Amino acid sequence: MTTTETERNRKIVLDGFAEFARGNRDVLRTLIAADFVEHSPGNPSGRDAFIEHILNSPFARSRLEVKRVIADGAYVVIHYRMVEPGEERGTAVVDIVRMQDGLIVEHWDVLQPVPEPGLVPNGMF
Repeated sequence: MTTTETERNRKIVLDGFAEFARGNRDVLRTLIAADFVEHSPGNPSGRDAFIEHILNSPFARSRLEVKRVIADGAYVVIHYRMVEPGEERGTAVVDIVRMQDGLIVEHWDVLQPVPEPGLVPNGMF
């Protein structure tokens, strides 16, 4: 069976995200290119520096709940809820990655605290 670039990239990212969410931190080394470029403020570029940053961030100790995935060619977007231990509402996150040869080569993200339900009558997700 052949798959399109979009389907292949969507599967790689979603499977890797699920592995990480289950506690497999080593999966990052198989997903991220050595010359990885980060576009989010405060996060370092380069595979090793970025992985070190992620492993020491709230992301590594949070429950991650995927809400939707959008893929288009080399780009994959994951919209999810990140809930740190002891938190109730968590953070709404959108990660955008660019894939090349089966690896993540670029990353952007947007984060927003999930407000009280009354402030978002149609829900965050």
